[in-house]
Amino acid sequence: MAVVGEDDAAWERAIAVATKNTSAPKTLTLDGAVKSSTGRLPSPALLERFAASLEELSVAGARLSSLAGMPRLPTLRRLSLPDNRLSGAAALAAVAESCGATLRHLDLGNNRFAAVEELEPLAKLVVEALDLYQCPVSKVKGYREKVFALIPSLKYLDGVDAEGNERLETDDEEDVEWEDEEEGEEGEDGEGEEGDGEEGDEEDGEDGEGDDDGEEEEEEGDEEAEDEEDEADDDELDADEEDKENIESKAAGSSLTNKRKRDNDDGSSGDK
Repeated sequence: MAVVGEDDAAWERAIAVATKNTSAPKTLTLDGAVKSSTGRLPSPALLERFAASLEELSVAGARLSSLAGMPRLPTLRRLSLPDNRLSGAAALAAVAESCGATLRHLDLGNNRFAAVEELEPLAKLVVEALDLYQCPVSKVKGYREKVFALIPSLKYLDGVDAEGNERLETDDEEDVEWEDEEEGEEGEDGEGEEGDGEEGDEEDGEDGEGDDDGEEEEEEGDEEAEDEEDEADDDELDADEEDKENIESKAAGSSLTNKRKRDNDDGSSGDK
């Protein structure tokens, strides 16, 4: 019991470190965090608290030889248990009981499964990708055909489909592609906005032409004002000349009157 307690303490510390930033992780990675002395996973209570949110669990290189007592994980889609010591149908029966309804990806690479019959508990699940690389079973004659026949839902075995085509995309890459498509749609909307901007520029251009017309009108108005000022100056000059002529006329008339007066005076003196 002391050994089990020690293992649980080590598992609890590892889980605390892996989940320090969240209380509801979707992914829990405990690769190499603990070298189990019992060959078992952590006590169910340590993982059950994340059962409502956990979608991916990875426990690689932990010296696991049994999955007995694996807790219910009803939202788990990806389970990675490579580089352990697992074998036998009982281990996979525990997987089916824990998360068989939602599991899509199962990595059992470099474990000790030696016969196709050991995989029987996976037959009724909807697993789409299964990895058994470096397991003894992968050397069995007709291995690939037998496994695909056993698990009808299977699309990829060791990264290759039934026709021998390698898997080119992971689920994460597919998600990124989907996000790119969304961004592309947003980009198209953005192009429409740019088009509106161009129309706005054209409208501004038209307004600019209106401004040019206004400037031309202002210039014409200035020219008319200058012409009016020139005419006013000409009128002033004409008025000055008229005044000068009037003054000269008055002066001439005054001189003529004085001359006539002198002539009259001279005539009067002669009569006497």
